[in-house]
Amino acid sequence: MPEALKVLMVSSEVSPYAKSGGLGDVAGSLPKELIKLGVDCRVVFPKYMEIKEEFLKNIEYIDSFVVGLGWRKQSASIYKLDDFVPTYVVENDYYFNRWGFYGYGDDYERFSFFSKAAIEMLAKIDFKPDVIHLNDWQTAPAAVFLKDIYRNFYFYQGIKSLYTIHNLQYQGVFGREILNNIGLSDNYFTPDKMEFYGNINFMKSAILYADAVSTVSETYAEEIKNTEFGYGLNGALKAHDGNVYGIINGIDTEVSNPATDKHIARNFSAGDFSLRYENKRALQEELGLPVSDAPIIAIISRLADQKGLDLVSLCLDELMSMDVQLVILGTGEGRYESLFKNYAWRYPHKMSANIFFDPKLAQRIYASSDMFLMPSLFEPCGLGQLFSMRYGSIPIVRKTGGLNDTVTHYDRENKTGNGFVFKDYLASGMMWAINQAISLYGDRDEWNNIMKNAMNCDFSWESSAKKYIELYKKL
Repeated sequence: MPEALKVLMVSSEVSPYAKSGGLGDVAGSLPKELIKLGVDCRVVFPKYMEIKEEFLKNIEYIDSFVVGLGWRKQSASIYKLDDFVPTYVVENDYYFNRWGFYGYGDDYERFSFFSKAAIEMLAKIDFKPDVIHLNDWQTAPAAVFLKDIYRNFYFYQGIKSLYTIHNLQYQGVFGREILNNIGLSDNYFTPDKMEFYGNINFMKSAILYADAVSTVSETYAEEIKNTEFGYGLNGALKAHDGNVYGIINGIDTEVSNPATDKHIARNFSAGDFSLRYENKRALQEELGLPVSDAPIIAIISRLADQKGLDLVSLCLDELMSMDVQLVILGTGEGRYESLFKNYAWRYPHKMSANIFFDPKLAQRIYASSDMFLMPSLFEPCGLGQLFSMRYGSIPIVRKTGGLNDTVTHYDRENKTGNGFVFKDYLASGMMWAINQAISLYGDRDEWNNIMKNAMNCDFSWESSAKKYIELYKKL
């Protein structure tokens, strides 16, 4: 019997332990599915101060060792958190005993240390993976270290690396002077290595040094090779065109299951969603909105330009003049937080602005809203539209990235499609799609049909995990 494929997943976030966005969801869910499919997958991330005590009750100490990083030497202690998905944390109080995951002036050093510790940990836990799967700029230095430093050691020879880009906009760009601080010479300050318009670019280095690059949807894999969405790295990606792959993210359909979810008022399924409307009434009462059949349009999002909120801001007055209710959940840029608070104050019977993030409330909104608005400027994959369809909230999206790969415009004649899609990044285009949805909402039979289409979509991790396994084997 052939030996199981071995993979180490290296990520700066892993749900449920440490999560600030979609990266944490992926690193928390994909390994579970890989293991179910027979892969020996292990996960490692930093031991942040914010990890809840409940996750540390049965923590197991493994080993400690010294990591050299430029002139500085720091201790790395390795602990194990879980057994089903063997999950390891790298402890170093100097780097990670702080509030928040990112945003510090020495982030380049913190995550270079983590990248190096994750590689050196392998010998300590006696695990030699076939592939080290790196994620986003925080783990990019590992691709350089693995290829140029550790290949000289017998234990690490033959290990391949896959680098996944979750959002090309965040690249890890720092001044040239950091090279010595992370243990690399000025020889790396060249266009074919880490140099990027006079600075150092971590993401670029991983694109050039990893054995393959993937991103989180097929459409986004093509979009980022163009100037509009390439953020300066389209040239590097085009140069490695044959080695760039797009694999759509999935969601954990066991956790996100309207038939069993304990956080919603009434459970329901695609076979019988008559009870779904009780969730809508419960949410309206919870948020202080009038109990009515007016369609609830939900936005659960980081409040930023990327998410298309400038289009929403242009249309708020028009939306408030319509027979709809708008529910917002999320935090982000101050101007959007203030804008939504102001409109909720002006229109308390039509809008609820929840400027915080509560995952349980998010589940209730997915299970209660009629429509889910996601008019993104660009969207590498997007998970919101997958959650919304799982719970029967119909997505209204722009044709970009993962939204294009997962949402198809409803065709009344053929009864196909699972949402409403507009193409050009224009407020008029977004309002056209919203009006299309509202028009269909008035026909209960048609609306029930599109809800069935959406809820019957399979966005589980299984098919995506199989594609990752194919790529691991190819490497």
